[in-house]
Amino acid sequence: MVDVLTTPLLDTVQLPSDLRALAPTQLRQLADELRQETIAAVGVTGGHLGSGLGVVELTVAIHYVFDTPNDKLVWDVGHQCYPHKILTGRRDRIRTLRMGGGLSGFTKRSESEYDPFGAAHSSTSISASLGFAIANKIAGKPGKGIAVIGDGAMSAGMAYEAMNNAAQAGNRLVVILNDNDMSIAPPVGGLSAYLSRIVSSREFLGFRDLARKLAKHLPKPIAAGMRKTDEFARGIAMGGTLFEELGFYYVGPIDGHNLDQLIPVLENVRDAEEGPILVHVVTKKGKGYGPAEAAADKYHGVQKFDVISGVQSKAPPGPPQYQNVFGAQLSKEAESDPTICAITAAMPSGTGLDAFSKAHPDRFFDVGIAEQHAVTFAAGLAAQGMRPFCAIYSTFLQRAYDQVVHDVCIQNLPVRFAIDRAGLVGADGATHAGSFDVTYLATLPNMVVMAPADEAELVHMTHTAVLHDSGPIAIRYPRGNGTGVELPAQAQQLEIGKGRIVRLGHKVAILSLGTRLGEALKAAEALEARGLSTTVADLRFAKPLDEDLIRKLLTTHEVAVTIEEAAVGGLGAHVLTFASDDGLIDAGLKLRTLRLPDIFQDQDKPEVQYAQAGLDADAIVETVLKALRHNSGTVAEGARA
Repeated sequence: MVDVLTTPLLDTVQLPSDLRALAPTQLRQLADELRQETIAAVGVTGGHLGSGLGVVELTVAIHYVFDTPNDKLVWDVGHQCYPHKILTGRRDRIRTLRMGGGLSGFTKRSESEYDPFGAAHSSTSISASLGFAIANKIAGKPGKGIAVIGDGAMSAGMAYEAMNNAAQAGNRLVVILNDNDMSIAPPVGGLSAYLSRIVSSREFLGFRDLARKLAKHLPKPIAAGMRKTDEFARGIAMGGTLFEELGFYYVGPIDGHNLDQLIPVLENVRDAEEGPILVHVVTKKGKGYGPAEAAADKYHGVQKFDVISGVQSKAPPGPPQYQNVFGAQLSKEAESDPTICAITAAMPSGTGLDAFSKAHPDRFFDVGIAEQHAVTFAAGLAAQGMRPFCAIYSTFLQRAYDQVVHDVCIQNLPVRFAIDRAGLVGADGATHAGSFDVTYLATLPNMVVMAPADEAELVHMTHTAVLHDSGPIAIRYPRGNGTGVELPAQAQQLEIGKGRIVRLGHKVAILSLGTRLGEALKAAEALEARGLSTTVADLRFAKPLDEDLIRKLLTTHEVAVTIEEAAVGGLGAHVLTFASDDGLIDAGLKLRTLRLPDIFQDQDKPEVQYAQAGLDADAIVETVLKALRHNSGTVAEGARA
């Protein structure tokens, strides 16, 4: 498909300055070619498709009207930025999206001057754009801050916190609300488009300013009536009263795919003396690609796909995904326990709770992109005797850390945290990696932190969390498929803070937390082949530690190695602290910790990322041999060069 793609106009555009040299009548063709190039590229790489297709015309219009990169364009989340990347000097690399050494799937400051602010978490764009606008204002420099934020991202409180403080930016701040769900306004037509163009015009803004000055000299009842009439008329026609109350001049809604409407409105906004201004643009996810328009949810994020048929590549059938194992088990538990409820922050399918939502709709709560609220809401439920499960990705739970500390742990409330995407996550890269949850949770008093080695253990841990009423408890598990072990017919309640021995030896001890257990067992085989008898323990709990088991292993083996899919400060740090406090390393024990490196790792295949991080079997063997001062030059055939 890519070979027959013809893009004669797009071929002439390397940067936005080239785009701005085109005639307005050429922009429709350019947008059509840009859409086809985006479809062709994502067909090769996979990634976020529907959101990018929905903003093709908006991307063209913004770069045509505004002076990027001097005007700072911030895409909220950034998953819709593929067309933007094509127009900003990165078309030659667009088929490396989300691959090792390739372009990021999100905006990234180190990648281009046209990405002034890196993003991959929602609802940050207005705050960042306000920062750019105010900095320019203080420095007396030209340049606006332009935030493009989706209607879903507007469900987060941070967006309103930013808007509430935006007035000082004046006309230097432009917020474009990309409403792709028709969730704020009814379908737009010719009249609303006409009104949007009129109210964004310099003449209307000037007239309105004159009316405000005039009102100051009129009797209060008349002046108040004029203000109410103005707000009421535009509120009825355009739904902008809320944004006006937050200090914004509201324009919209307008058709986000009609360049004849977009261009003049954005030009009026660019030249307006009033501000800050919010432009309400209505778009359609997947616009211009039939399969994506017909199933926006399935084409939000895609695997590689055939452009003509829209059929996505499927991985060969394998074990169930961890998230679905959790969701199925929680639904099963809720059948006999009416106190179980489930909360997610705009990720019902991503957390496996879509099954729970269908089975128990009255006890399922999707709170939108509001992780802070989700955690405190769960705390309130727990305080009233419910058994809430708060299912949030590790990287997103970071946004609610204060609530975890103050509203859950200090009050010792039994909120259950199901933490998906723990560890490295492949193509989504550093912004979505669950690197820090062991560190930021295991340091908290009252918190229990578990990590299953496989999907069967996840079943047991979900059941254990249901029955743990004495305080908060967390289960962390990775993205993707399980190991293929048979799921238990009956879940077992695990003893809190107790691990298990899965392989017994006497010289080397490997203490594993989570799904690195498979690599630990591979390493044990390799060490045994070298005559090094190796014990492998699945600790299960990062907190509380199984002190009896750890003490036994550290006092009966010559070398001990901890391994975890988490950053420094996690399991290894806790084991080292315990060993130091208990005097277990005083007699010469060689204790080593393997954890994620102190860097933000870029996107790649997960197995490559873990090899780069030194968390595979070869790295374990190499660590043991170095500790024993063996020659590590022949660790294993095929070892990393």
